[in-house]
Amino acid sequence: MGSLLQGLQRLYSLDTLDTRLTTSFTTPIKYTAQDTQQQPSTARDPTAGKDARAQEIASNAQPSKWNTPEFYFYYFVFITVVPMMFKTVIDISQPDHPAYAIYADLLSPGWIPGRKVDNSDAQYASFRDNILYLFLLLIVHPLLRRVYNYFNSISASTNEGRKSAGDARVKQRTIFDFNFAILFLMGLHGISIVKILLILFVNYKIVKGLPRAYIPAATWIFNLIVLFANELCDGYPLASIARFFVSSEVAAAKGVPTLVAWAEFLDGFGGLMPRWQISFKFTILRLISFNMDYYWSLGYPSDSPIEKKQIDPASLSERDRLTIPADLSSYNGLYYAAYVLYSPLYLAGPIVTFNDYISQQRYPSPALTPTRNLLYGIRFCLTLLCMELILHFIYAVAISKSTSDWSIYTPGQLSMLSYFNLNIIWLKLLIPWRFFRLWALLDGVDPPENMVRCMSNNYSALAFWRSWHRSYHLWVVRYLYVPLGGRRDRRQPSPSSSASKSTTKTPSTFLSRARGIFNQLIVFTFVAVWHDINLRLLMWGWLITFFVLPEVIATLLFPASRWRSHPDLYRIICGIGAVGNIIPMMAAHLIGFAIGLDGLKGLLAGIFGSWTGLAFMLGACGALFVGVQVMFEIREGEKRRGIKLSY
Repeated sequence: MGSLLQGLQRLYSLDTLDTRLTTSFTTPIKYTAQDTQQQPSTARDPTAGKDARAQEIASNAQPSKWNTPEFYFYYFVFITVVPMMFKTVIDISQPDHPAYAIYADLLSPGWIPGRKVDNSDAQYASFRDNILYLFLLLIVHPLLRRVYNYFNSISASTNEGRKSAGDARVKQRTIFDFNFAILFLMGLHGISIVKILLILFVNYKIVKGLPRAYIPAATWIFNLIVLFANELCDGYPLASIARFFVSSEVAAAKGVPTLVAWAEFLDGFGGLMPRWQISFKFTILRLISFNMDYYWSLGYPSDSPIEKKQIDPASLSERDRLTIPADLSSYNGLYYAAYVLYSPLYLAGPIVTFNDYISQQRYPSPALTPTRNLLYGIRFCLTLLCMELILHFIYAVAISKSTSDWSIYTPGQLSMLSYFNLNIIWLKLLIPWRFFRLWALLDGVDPPENMVRCMSNNYSALAFWRSWHRSYHLWVVRYLYVPLGGRRDRRQPSPSSSASKSTTKTPSTFLSRARGIFNQLIVFTFVAVWHDINLRLLMWGWLITFFVLPEVIATLLFPASRWRSHPDLYRIICGIGAVGNIIPMMAAHLIGFAIGLDGLKGLLAGIFGSWTGLAFMLGACGALFVGVQVMFEIREGEKRRGIKLSY
């Protein structure tokens, strides 16, 4: 039994999820890999063998509360409330429920006997319907690389020096990445690969052809134009382009002109995903990353920091992989195209910066071990199974899509529909991201983990933003937030030494916070537009920024330093504030990703339109308070192990 519990602890540890979560931003990767091979031998002292920073974090942590009477009460709440939550939403997903006929046509045959599956979410359905083909790619791609490496092995002469061996390895890998990506994109997008390569070519000419001072503005302007044009022009169908060159007189006289007919014929070769512009949003992020990393490298000191500081290039820390630019010769067309079109991360990420990609291609990350990859794969399969069970027994998505009259549901049912809808949104994003990250891990590239916390283990709007699509958050901080003058995250490197100096000067706490909020408004506007050009997501972005304000104000009014002598009272105050945070966060995400503003109005009317609904809301806030206290203790437990995350 003990070994089983240890195995589960290892499976669901932060280290299995991503070694970046358990080590300092400045710790060389080789030490990370060595430490994680020794789990779990530190039961008595979880910080044994850790660095001074981890020891300091552990020394400031509160004693464990898991075995206190307060938490025994919380356990009772959990074992009674959580099953009721599931039962409530499962009951309204039964064929005998009066509303079942409204959404029954959105359900599909399932593989669990007696149950249909809610496969009505188009975004996740495209992934779920092709999961077997994706698993085939997951196996074939790494095997093909090994075959390619066997017939194109690195010559023995390159072993004379570590640098030459690294140069040979990055060239070997990027040549394979580029060739495989071309075949992959031809299968995915067919003739549209020409459009993609044309955009890549123009972006490359911008960074290589313009004077250094114009690169940032030209890069952002071009890529924002592409982002909007891809959406507004629906991917530039060749038939529409051909009609532009055909006069109306010719079209009226000859019916369908020859040029338009040929264009329509070519449009028919659209591949498995004709709408290439949807996934190209991630490519735009990589285009900006390459250009900006190259721009910053031009202003970097000529002395190599690796040689100057005698850093082992094969075990750079995360900060060094991001901030130390590659050799100028590495910013070439081949490496650029291989990075931008890297197949495992092309469709959905996670997002890796160009510097990080080249560093990992040059020297394999010591953090990648067969054991960790196996555990990560098992964890992914269990998550996929969890999603399948939810879609077979909880029809929250189909109900939200088909329901216009929410009065047929009780306040409790409405709340649980909203809650599980958000859980499904979280899972439908988590599963593809983890699949593609698993593919990259098996291929020898370690991207950041996109989802760190369970959706139900968040109470802070700021922390939730950092951990939801984490690689995108890291990208936004590096390429948008810090250059705008925003405060730098303590785990984020500044893009350049000059940027670091300019962002560390904060005139006052208030002005710094105000400027940070303004920058967040710009950032979330970009985030919303990047996701989709529609008013609903813009409202989501602005609401997220608005809902951050109470949290920022509360941290100014109730600083932790003033409550050190009353930790329990401060914990209760924070718990009340966290409940006030969670409800608006749920509302914002329901507007942006689920039912929209009209649907939210119907939900709120059903909950607050009666005394029963208000009583339920009060009880729900009490349950949320209990959940928040458990969240606090989970984080304190991490601190006792020397781990402190900002989410």
